[in-house]
Amino acid sequence: MSKEGRIRILVAKPGLDGHDRGAKVVARALRDAGMEVIYTGIRQTPEMLTEVAIQEDVDVVGLSILSGAHLELFPLIMDNLRKKGKGDTLVIAGGIIPEDDIPALQQMGVKAVFGPGSSTSDIVSFIQKELTGTKEAEGKSGI
Repeated sequence: MSKEGRIRILVAKPGLDGHDRGAKVVARALRDAGMEVIYTGIRQTPEMLTEVAIQEDVDVVGLSILSGAHLELFPLIMDNLRKKGKGDTLVIAGGIIPEDDIPALQQMGVKAVFGPGSSTSDIVSFIQKELTGTKEAEGKSGI
């Protein structure tokens, strides 16, 4: 966590996916809940995302994907995080991910998948619970 005790989260769009409206909505909700959000923008490589996660010393990596390339890109990101000493980073995902693919993502280390229609307050609560064991902003986030 940051010096101020705030959760630091990287919201990332790996691959060639050019649509980021959902990622921006989630990023805003996380900021409103008091988290420090670093948003990388679209069309990021696994290597670029790993470097940002390290440089920014984030607590959470949130991957947003709509392109269907999650089974190709997410393993690269997870491997890069492990190789660079950030294997203990909480990794969550969102976007268009078929339910049948979720077990494979969880096996590689993705802790949760939030699909279309997921509540931003559920995402905030999940992150807070995973990192602090509490729901600090529940009822306060205005989400």
